[in-house]
Amino acid sequence: MNKKDQVLNDFRDLFNKMVWLNKMKLEEGLKGYKPSEVHCIEYIGRNADSNVTKLAEAFYMTRSAISKLTKKLIEKGLIESYQKPDNKKEIYFRLTEQGEAVDKVHSELDKEFQERDQVVFEQVTEEQYDNMLRFIQRYSRHLDEEIRKQGVDIKLEK
Repeated sequence: MNKKDQVLNDFRDLFNKMVWLNKMKLEEGLKGYKPSEVHCIEYIGRNADSNVTKLAEAFYMTRSAISKLTKKLIEKGLIESYQKPDNKKEIYFRLTEQGEAVDKVHSELDKEFQERDQVVFEQVTEEQYDNMLRFIQRYSRHLDEEIRKQGVDIKLEK
C-alpha cells in the first residue's frame, strides 16, 4: 500500500474509532436525538442568525432537507424561528431552553472526549500541527472544487 492510500485508510480508521468510542456515551447522554439534530442544535447555538441557507452550506445538505430538519427541531421544542424587524423575508433560528440543555450535554461530552485524548495532543509540536492543517486545508479545497464540478456551489471558507 502506498503512503497516500495508507493516509486515507488511516483517516477513515481513526474517524471510525472515534465514532465507536464516543457512540455509547453520546447515545446515552443524548437519547432520543439523532446526530443530525444534535449537530444542527450545536451550529445554531454557536452561530447567530442561523438560517436554512447557512445550515445547508454548513452540512452539505439541500435547503429542503434542512427545512425538514428544522421543522422537526421546532416540533420537539429545541429551536424556535424568528424574524428581524428590518427583514421580514428571512427566517432565522435560535435555541430554546430545551435546545440549550441538549447543546450543553453535547458540549460536556465533547469536552470529556477531548480530555480523554489530550495525552496525544500534548505531544504534537506547533510545526506538526501546521503541517497537518496545511494538508487538511489543501485537501478540503480540492474536495470543494470537485463538489463545485458537480454543479453544487459551496462556501470556500470551510
